[in-house]
Amino acid sequence: MLFPTLDFALFFLAVFGISWEMRNRPEARKVFLLGASYAFYAFWDWRFTALLAGSSLINYTAGRLLGIGGSPRERKLLVGIAVALNLAILGFFKYYGFFLDSLSEVLARAGLERDLPFLEIILPVGISFFTFQGISYVTDVYRGKVAAVDSPLDVFLYISFFPQLVAGPIVRAADFMPQLRAKPQLDRGLVSLGILLILVGLFKKMVIANYLATELVDQVFFDPGAFAGPDLALAIYAYAVQIYCDFSGYSDIAIGVAALLGYRFRWNFNQPYRAASLREFWHRWHISLSEWLRDYLYKPLGGSRGGTLATTRNLFLTMLLGGIWHGAAWTFVFWGLIHGTSLAVERLVMSVKTAPVQAQVVTAGGYSSGTLASFEEPEKSWWFSRMLGVLVTFHIVCLAWIFFRAESLDVAIAYLKGLGDWSGEGELTRPFLMALVAASLAAHFLPGGLVTRSAQVLEPVGPIGLGFLLGFGILLIQAIAPEGVAPFIYFQF
Repeated sequence: MLFPTLDFALFFLAVFGISWEMRNRPEARKVFLLGASYAFYAFWDWRFTALLAGSSLINYTAGRLLGIGGSPRERKLLVGIAVALNLAILGFFKYYGFFLDSLSEVLARAGLERDLPFLEIILPVGISFFTFQGISYVTDVYRGKVAAVDSPLDVFLYISFFPQLVAGPIVRAADFMPQLRAKPQLDRGLVSLGILLILVGLFKKMVIANYLATELVDQVFFDPGAFAGPDLALAIYAYAVQIYCDFSGYSDIAIGVAALLGYRFRWNFNQPYRAASLREFWHRWHISLSEWLRDYLYKPLGGSRGGTLATTRNLFLTMLLGGIWHGAAWTFVFWGLIHGTSLAVERLVMSVKTAPVQAQVVTAGGYSSGTLASFEEPEKSWWFSRMLGVLVTFHIVCLAWIFFRAESLDVAIAYLKGLGDWSGEGELTRPFLMALVAASLAAHFLPGGLVTRSAQVLEPVGPIGLGFLLGFGILLIQAIAPEGVAPFIYFQF
C-alpha cells in the first residue's frame, strides 16, 4: 500500500477516525493500531505478516529475559543470540541469492562448478527497517538505556507501527515507548505540522522525484552508452535530487501521519546537500540510519577511542557494511567503499590540521528540541572554504550515487566513461528539467526550520481550514504530477 494512493487515503481516514474515538481506552487503541499496522503490511503480502510477528516475538522475549537479570556473561550471550537471530533472518532473505551467485561465479572461474541450492526468495518489504528497530531495542535494554517492556503489545506495535514500517525512519524505543504509555493527545500544533509535512512529502515524491525519474533518470541509467555527456551529467544531478525527494518525501509523510495519530518522530533529513564534508553529510542525510550505524556498529567497533588510524578503519568498515546493508549487489559495496574511503581520508586530513575550528550547534528544522544531530560550522570568514567543501562533498556523493543507482558494475563503468564524452548534444537536457534540478538543489540553502515555522503560522486556522488545505493541496499535487505512482526507492531495502 503506497502512501500517495486512494487506497492509503481511505485506510488512513478510517484509522484516524477510529483511533481517536478510542483515545480514552489506550490499551484498546494500541490493539487497534497494531491490527491496522498488520493489515497495512498484509496489503503487500499477507504471508510475511508471520515473519514480522516472529521478529517481534524474538525481540520481545529477549528484552524480557534481559530485564529479568542474570550474570553479565549470561546477558551478553543472550543479547548476542538475539542480534544473531535478527541478522540471520535479514541475511537469509536479503543475501542468500547474492552469496550463492558470487560463490557460483568463483567456483566457475576456478573450474570447480557445483550444483548449488538456489532458491527463489522474495525480499520482504521493510525487513531491514523492522530488523534494525528490533536490534536497537534489545541492545538498548542490554545497555540499560531503556527498561525492558512487560507488555508484548507495546513491543509488537513499536516494531510494526505502519507509518515507518516499510521505509523508516528508524525509531528508537526510548523515544516511542513513553509515548505509548501516555494518554494520546492531538493538538493544533501536531495537526498543522502533520498536514504540512504530508503535503510537502507528497510534492517531493509525486512531482519532483517522479518527473525526474520518468523524464530523465530512468532512461539514462537504462542505457548510459546511448547518451552524451550533457545528459549523463544532468541525470546524475537529477538522481541526487530524485533520491533525496523520494526518501525524504516518504519520511515527511511518515512523520506527518504519525503526528496526526498523536506521536512524534525524529526528523530524518536536514538539507544534506549543503554539507561541507562527508561527516556533515551523514549528520544531515537519513539521520536515523546514521545514528543507528554510529551507536550499534561504529562505537562497538571502537569508534574514535583508538587513535587516528583505528578511527579511520572503523569509519571505513562502518560505511562498507552500510553499503552492504543497502543491497545484495556489488554496486552497493562500491557505494559503501566510496563513502568509507572518503570519510577515512577526510578524517586523516582533519587530524593533521592545526588551525582550530569554532564549533557552533546548529539546530535544524525539527519540531522538538534535541531531535537532530549537531555538527561543526566554519566561521563566516571561511565562506569560500565552506562553499568549496560543499562542491567537493556534493560531487563525491554524486559519484557514489552512480554506483547506487546502476543496475550493475558494468553499467556504472559505462556511465563513468560516458561522462568524458561531450562531443554530442544532450537529447534530454531540457530547460524544464535543468530548472527543476537547480531549484531543488537551491532549496537546500534556504533557512532551516521553514516547515516548523510555517506549521506554527497555520495553527490558528482550525480543523476545518486545515482539512480544506489538505484536500486542496492533494488535488493540486495530483493535477501537476505526472501520471502513475512509482514505488518509493527505499522500499527495496
